Amino acid sequence: MQFISRQKKLGPHSQTEIYGQLVQFYGQPPLENISLSEFETFAVERLKLLKSVENLGVSYVKLSEQYNNKLHHELKNLNFPYKSETEDRKSQTGPSEHEKRRKDHISHFILRLAYCQTEDLRRWFIQQEVDLFRYRFTDLPPEQKLELLQKNNLQYHAISAEEKKALSGKLVHSSYGGSGIKVEDQDFYKVPFQDALDLVRARKVYLKAGYVYIPQQDIVTIVLNDFRTRLSKALALTARSLPAVHSDERLQPLLNHLSHAYVGQDYSIQKNVGKISLEQIDSLSGKSFPLCMRQLHQNLRENHHLRHGGRMQYGLFLKGIGLSLEQALQFWRSEFIRGKVDADKFDKAYAYSIRHMFGKEGKRTDYTPYSCMKVILSNPPSQGDHHGCPFRHSDPELLKQKLQFYKVSPSGISQILELVKGMHYQLACQKYFELTHNIEDTTFSLNHPNQYFIESQKVLGGGKDIKRETDTPQRSQENSGRGSTAAREAAAAAANAPQHLAEITEDLDSFFQDA
Repeated sequence: MQFISRQKKLGPHSQTEIYGQLVQFYGQPPLENISLSEFETFAVERLKLLKSVENLGVSYVKLSEQYNNKLHHELKNLNFPYKSETEDRKSQTGPSEHEKRRKDHISHFILRLAYCQTEDLRRWFIQQEVDLFRYRFTDLPPEQKLELLQKNNLQYHAISAEEKKALSGKLVHSSYGGSGIKVEDQDFYKVPFQDALDLVRARKVYLKAGYVYIPQQDIVTIVLNDFRTRLSKALALTARSLPAVHSDERLQPLLNHLSHAYVGQDYSIQKNVGKISLEQIDSLSGKSFPLCMRQLHQNLRENHHLRHGGRMQYGLFLKGIGLSLEQALQFWRSEFIRGKVDADKFDKAYAYSIRHMFGKEGKRTDYTPYSCMKVILSNPPSQGDHHGCPFRHSDPELLKQKLQFYKVSPSGISQILELVKGMHYQLACQKYFELTHNIEDTTFSLNHPNQYFIESQKVLGGGKDIKRETDTPQRSQENSGRGSTAAREAAAAAANAPQHLAEITEDLDSFFQDA
């Protein structure tokens, strides 16, 4: 028997049907009219929720007790759905469950408008929405899970008892924590392997003839893949409607402001240019570079060359910590000419890309240093490459050797490898930070290599850090090439819109600067 996943066009749904369940696939857009005030409030509070999801995801193991408790607390505080309707009737305080689900539904679609504009925005939005969906779906009772899947036309057909008996030995040895008794007592689903790549990668399922056999407890992985696919397609469709949305002068500044809020500090703004000399880079690489940049620097020094992916990842990182264009050209030229590239070839073949990186060539785009999410999810390294995330892309044994070489303790290496095994790559990097800086627990959620560098400088400097990270509120005035006028446009639009628009965007600024 096969796994069936077909979507059918949904007809008009009443609010009772749409908000009948705690968890939604967001297949039906809201059709009601809402005030601009409600539009703004819903959008800001949803963005605060997604930012909390991101921070918790890099501070705790997802779905651990601490993670679940803190996310439950955030949902409750922001008045989003977080418990069943029956429980809600027992302790009715604040908005009703119907009002919370309506807010959840509408706010999701508002942020689709803000986060469909670029690939990076879409990637961030999808990841946080998937993590939020995972938490909610996992917390549902079995009967509500089944009802949700049936309503969204996801049909899971279990293999027959005869087939399960024939494959019993294979299922026991391949299923995570499997045993003969457990195999007999639970259903298994036959699914095309490409729909369960995470389970295949973690070797948690039996693979045969292009199909994997998934125990009922792991079916959430397939549901998440379907949710991710639907949302990705929906964002692509939403992007086509942007011209019409941007023609509304009330909405455009707010949507632009929202779409810039998630990233916190903009590491492309160079406020400490020249404060780091080329002579300091070797020393800093051993003390304050994250492992991804440390290995790029080491390979550059050893081989006097990096391929394009490595040059982009490392070059933008160096730009973010304060290297000027002139310093960058000198740095790369001096290293490359020590290898097989002479000065003339460097100027013809490589100097252009460095100037392009700084926004001085081509489209004059001022490129931003890569975030952890971009390093982990995009452009995986192939043979001969050194870019990417070592915790995500390195073989565990090779990673262990690197950590030993960098004098990480055996117990620390075991902790890091355990996090890597669970695919918690940013947590593994955060643990590496704690071990290499001799601190018990970090007070930040790590999501950017340049953030790692800045936090390292804080620790090593006794709290004194390079000044650039304290000036985030000025980013909208200093980066006109990247939507910097959004805050000023919002203030101008407030003259025609409700007066609290400026207050809301200011609150949003302060929230994300403190986060």
